[in-house]
Amino acid sequence: MAWTQQQLDAIEAAIASGELTVHFGDRTVTYRSMDDLLKARVVIKDALASDAGTAPDRFSFAQTSKG
Repeated sequence: MAWTQQQLDAIEAAIASGELTVHFGDRTVTYRSMDDLLKARVVIKDALASDAGTAPDRFSFAQTSKG
């Protein structure tokens, strides 16, 4: 699904107000929990960043020590 900035704005407005119901134009989505709403925000933000070519690189490094 192609996400829009308006959908991200609606998600963020719901988070800020503590609401679990989000309106996207003619659609309404009610999330089960704030955690689900926060996860949806991450998905949308990552998709928008990827579409814009600005997705952050995600690397993890192992830390070792010589003892």
